[in-house]
Amino acid sequence: MAYLDAYEKYLGQLKDDIANAKNLQKYLVFGYTSNLDVIFKWDIHRFNRILDKFLLEEPAWESEDAIHSMEDFARITSEFLIKGIGGSVEVADIGVCEYLEKAFELEYGLGGNGAQGAAALGTLGIPVVVQMTDYSPEVCKKLEHGDIRIVDEAGQLVPMKGHTRKEPPLYHMILQFTKGDKLKIRGKEYNIPISNRLILFCDSVHKAVPIPAHFLGYLERHPCDISAYLIAGFDAVVDKQIMQERLDILCPHYERLKKANPDFILYFEGADYINLDVKELLYRSISRYADILGMNEEELGIQLGRFGKDLDKGSLPSVLDGLRLLLQRFPVRGIVLHTKDYAMYFGARLPGVDIEKGLTIGNLMSATRARLGRYGTIEMCTESLKMDLSPTGLRFFEELAQMQVDEYICLVPSRYLEKPKYTIGLGDTFVAGVHTSFLK
Repeated sequence: MAYLDAYEKYLGQLKDDIANAKNLQKYLVFGYTSNLDVIFKWDIHRFNRILDKFLLEEPAWESEDAIHSMEDFARITSEFLIKGIGGSVEVADIGVCEYLEKAFELEYGLGGNGAQGAAALGTLGIPVVVQMTDYSPEVCKKLEHGDIRIVDEAGQLVPMKGHTRKEPPLYHMILQFTKGDKLKIRGKEYNIPISNRLILFCDSVHKAVPIPAHFLGYLERHPCDISAYLIAGFDAVVDKQIMQERLDILCPHYERLKKANPDFILYFEGADYINLDVKELLYRSISRYADILGMNEEELGIQLGRFGKDLDKGSLPSVLDGLRLLLQRFPVRGIVLHTKDYAMYFGARLPGVDIEKGLTIGNLMSATRARLGRYGTIEMCTESLKMDLSPTGLRFFEELAQMQVDEYICLVPSRYLEKPKYTIGLGDTFVAGVHTSFLK
């Protein structure tokens, strides 16, 4: 069975959702981080010059690695670029940041999982409540559009605008790289296989992810006002004890919310670059309460590796077997898998939720950001309908239609862009789009 393109239909429904936004009885909640991204304007020639000067050994990276010198920077980042994978690495020496600021041209953007998702929805005019870790003027001005709200220190729900604090930004440096560019490493030449991005974080705040009691308290006083709640932002936590301390607060919080309002969707978005020990603790704890676990295919591969299994990204049966194994491991109702070629929901049906709509709008919003380098309006998303559907996504859809499976599976081919203008925040923008199917 061929895929019936429903993008235009669901975009029309989204227009109706936006027109009726003021009548929504419940709100979306996005946690837990915000920061200011310092984005290096990619220049392969400048990057190769850095490698020529500082790469003294073979490219390599381990999950516990931090960058203490430019030599570390060259060794670690070249490993990511050779494989075309994204990730997050701590910079332990501010001198590295200072060197890179002089080596590249810079631009600035919004960072943080919750903040980026809120900005994407705010651009469309969809109300959202966001928890922030960075209230600097540079960050807040990027969130003063649409109906974006916060919980203030008095425990009141208030508009984002007007709540800037006089504090410096929390900087994360972003190195986004382009498919097809040629790396020159120790006399050898490598083609970058996939456009992606690497996050270099320099602040200590996100190693702990503080979540204030007034935010949690407001939600617990108004549990029936929540339609969906996004859990994200723990990718910089490397201390298992700190993560356990956060979970000791958050897990009872989720339990109380679910007891008071079992119908809202609790959505946990994982990340392939979370510290492995922290990740195991995080997934095992939160999956007891979450309805949906979200991830990209890199994270699926890492999870399967923990069980001694390999993922063949080009094989639909391999992908489905992997998702089936994770559902046995983590007791969520379903998994959302997002890739450059397709988005998929795998698990049990969610009553009252049109997940195909969520996957479609998520793909469309992400494609628009990739195409333009900004969060898309309805008009911009409409223009993205002209983009071709991914051939791989179409092939997977047709293969799935011929299979007999026990689970409910919904697969939507992506609007595909071989060389995106922007790779930052595409996953967060996708997740924001999925949440449009939870509006009530």
